[in-house]
Amino acid sequence: MFLTRLMSYIIGYVTVLVRGGDIEKFINLAVSRGIYLWDITWVADNEILVKVRLSAVRPLRHIGRRARCRFYFQEREGLPFVLSRLRRRKALVAGAVLFAVSLYLLSSMVWFIEVRGNQDVSGAEILSAAQRAGLHKGAMKWTLSQTAVEEAIRDQLPAVSWAAVYVEGTRVIIEIAEKTLPDDDGTGPAHLVASKEGLIKEMLVLSGNPLVKEGDTVLKGQVLISGEIPPPVQEENPGIGVPELAEPLPGPEYVRAKGIVRARVWYDGYGEISLVETGQKRSGRLASAFCIKLQGKEIIVIGPGKVPFEAFQSETVAKRTLQWRNINLPVELITRKHYELVDFRTEHSRAEALVLARGKALAGIREHLPRDAKVLEERVEEVNAGRPEGIIRVKAFVETLEDIGAIEPFKPEGGIAAN
Repeated sequence: MFLTRLMSYIIGYVTVLVRGGDIEKFINLAVSRGIYLWDITWVADNEILVKVRLSAVRPLRHIGRRARCRFYFQEREGLPFVLSRLRRRKALVAGAVLFAVSLYLLSSMVWFIEVRGNQDVSGAEILSAAQRAGLHKGAMKWTLSQTAVEEAIRDQLPAVSWAAVYVEGTRVIIEIAEKTLPDDDGTGPAHLVASKEGLIKEMLVLSGNPLVKEGDTVLKGQVLISGEIPPPVQEENPGIGVPELAEPLPGPEYVRAKGIVRARVWYDGYGEISLVETGQKRSGRLASAFCIKLQGKEIIVIGPGKVPFEAFQSETVAKRTLQWRNINLPVELITRKHYELVDFRTEHSRAEALVLARGKALAGIREHLPRDAKVLEERVEEVNAGRPEGIIRVKAFVETLEDIGAIEPFKPEGGIAAN
């Protein structure tokens, strides 16, 4: 019905007042000729209002003569009549086009820029770095490169470890993460070692001798930044003659290695859900009891002496009375809560089981993720057992970007220890 009305509006239609003659014959002849009439309304005994498409007006005149009816045009609706009126009002058309173009251009410009996640780095510095990459108020969105702005912020501001640019309408959001130095209040020489396996993505050395570089794959326990700095290599004297007595070579310098090493780390998890789950769960009914234990004997003060449930789960909280000086009263206050358990049976569709298994697998991974880890990718695959069974199994894979450096003190073998 909607498409029919839409087509009638595009073609154009008129509202006709049909009067006199045989109205029923007029309607029957129109329908038999395939002329579409709608919104037929009786005005009087020999008058009706009817809507008809513009293309059917000419054949409708012949039908009116045969039915001895006269009709009069009441309203003209549709796209052809709108265009006809607009041709006579060119200034209105030009204004509407100008308004539409202006509205499009204004909605394609950046009017608001918001910076999130910064604490030590000022918003002015971030906006200045973004402006050099083409992001500023009044910039056209189609000329804006989000990747270029993100790279410019990271390159120009060393304190920023991660940056992302989001465009929401006329507003641009810049979200950053600052580099946080590891807390280390210890003293003495130490290496910075890998706390887990990964692929090094970013590296900032504050003190020590770096033994790896960006793009290297490292194993757990591998030294990333060594606290042992080797002595500088001395050049040989090319002079001819009796060699002078050489001064003793200085030994290595030992420091406490410091730095930030961010690496791509991969985790995997497993989850399974049965299509039909059975077991017991709490019904919501609870029975509580308060007891006093005196010299190994319990006295029920409040609550039932016997648990009123066939199946239940109990939780007990025991507290000893306060001590006064050297007197320890042998009295213990015990609170027991008994939760009723009922049997349940839950059937899952395959789609529901996949969602639950996916959440279970990812939840198991998130328990092992550090708080500052940035999740780069999540991927879940269904495990096919090769035979029909009532269990849905999935494996989840998560890739993160995180700081894997860990301090490992060591005892130097001679040399110079630096603060």
